[in-house]
Amino acid sequence: MGQLLLVRHGQASWDGDDYDVLSERGHRQGMLLGNALAARGVKPDLVVTGGMRRHRETVDNVVAGAGLDGVPVEVDDRWDEYDHVSMLAQVPTSFSGDKPTAAEFQSWMERATDRWVRGDDADDYHEPFAAFTGRVDVALRRAAESAAGGTGVVITSGGPISWVTATLLGGDPSLWSRLNVVCVNTGVTKVVTGRRGATLVSFNEHTHLEGDRDLLTYR
Repeated sequence: MGQLLLVRHGQASWDGDDYDVLSERGHRQGMLLGNALAARGVKPDLVVTGGMRRHRETVDNVVAGAGLDGVPVEVDDRWDEYDHVSMLAQVPTSFSGDKPTAAEFQSWMERATDRWVRGDDADDYHEPFAAFTGRVDVALRRAAESAAGGTGVVITSGGPISWVTATLLGGDPSLWSRLNVVCVNTGVTKVVTGRRGATLVSFNEHTHLEGDRDLLTYR
């Protein structure tokens, strides 16, 4: 029996010019996760990462924090997050200032996500929700095969992790939506794999952040 540890990337720069860059807090979160994995004796046979910059930077921090120099890293773009910029563009809105506050951004994101998930206007998106979930399903199978019998650490985003979790719980897109908004940066979701396929063991574990509440972030 093998296991996959699905890790959401560290906090990105949601209010910066380039979202796909970790904040200083995000770098710290990754280092702490690496420390925690090392303390638990986790020695992955393989690290898989999505192709986004925030994924790669999180890998660097986790590897450094855990002292995992030399562990093979495989890039699989199927673990990438959905295109939230394209999704948001389909739901124009206005803000109280030049940039949205955290609350305004969250409200905008939820409305845009609901429209995308419903699928009624799938042709408006270069990657409809069904295409996104399909590639994540393939990514999970591939990661399980690559880490067969061992431990794989997958650095990805909240969307793919929430879909894997919802699917393994027998849920539907509405469950995905509820899980997606509570994914913690560098939270760990554990999946075991074997003859019966994949089984969810835990979702969104983040005890490595509990010593400093300022490090607990969701976006």
